[in-house]
Amino acid sequence: MSNGLTNIAVFASGSGSNFEAIAEEALAGRLPCQVKVLVCDREHAPVKEKAQALGISVFCFRPRDYEQKADFEAEIVRMLQEADVELIALAGYMRLVGSTLLKAYEGRIMNIHPSLLPAFPGKDAVEQAMEANVKVTGVTVHLVDEGMDTGPIIEQEVVRIQTTDDAQSLQKKIQQIEHRLYPAVIQQFVEGEI
Repeated sequence: MSNGLTNIAVFASGSGSNFEAIAEEALAGRLPCQVKVLVCDREHAPVKEKAQALGISVFCFRPRDYEQKADFEAEIVRMLQEADVELIALAGYMRLVGSTLLKAYEGRIMNIHPSLLPAFPGKDAVEQAMEANVKVTGVTVHLVDEGMDTGPIIEQEVVRIQTTDDAQSLQKKIQQIEHRLYPAVIQQFVEGEI
């Protein structure tokens, strides 16, 4: 903790809209956190440019450069500990967290997922909901365990699916909720309300 702020790391693999929402809330002083580092597993992910534009450090790694997951996770843990990171927020990080990271940050890794878990876990949750022809889907923030989107649920919010929605319009509605809900849940966690 520095300046009374909780140090967090955000893990992302793609465009980084949730990373940006969290970082902007923190930088504006509306979230009692400092985003110390973005951890990214894709060399050309647009989220890296967003982090650099906001002056946030980037730790980018290529999983194929390591013999096994435990090796790159051990390096990530060392870097996070050096940065005094207390909380990890997964925001579109497209790989399962392994035991090395889970043990080091037990109960302090959360994830956001674009469905009402346990419905539609894994990739393409929005498309899964559209194909299932359900009337509602939503957003879930949960703690991370060794499974895929199976950890204890912290918060959920419903998103109604209209007959006029397609995957793109539904994705936009979900992202609007995510960008508000995730920073709010992080704040509750940091303030000991979760």
